[in-house]
Amino acid sequence: MKRPTTPAPRRSNAPIFWALFGAGGMLSALLGPVLVLITGLLVPLGLLPGLADPARVLRFAQHPLGKLALLAVIALFAWHAAHRLFHSLHDLGLHTGALARLACYGSALLITLAAAACLLAIG
Repeated sequence: MKRPTTPAPRRSNAPIFWALFGAGGMLSALLGPVLVLITGLLVPLGLLPGLADPARVLRFAQHPLGKLALLAVIALFAWHAAHRLFHSLHDLGLHTGALARLACYGSALLITLAAAACLLAIG
């Protein structure tokens, strides 16, 4: 006698978004305050004059490792924010359907693609 087969459980894509959220959260917690301190306070006050040299910044953005670092910071910050916004909608009592998911994660994808295109265009 044959046993009835049960269908395989559907796989969720939630772990991918949670991983991006976690990586973005860790990166923003570690690098966010430092970036704000350097670009928002120390450089404008003239305490780090050589750091804001446009030629130096351009050389960093043109180097492959610099591009990778910039893309990682921008993309992971965007994915972290998108995931946080998506779940904040639920916390506010708004029903998060496919449209909210598309708006949140789609904007993070667009930001990531735009950052990658801009970094590739730098040369």
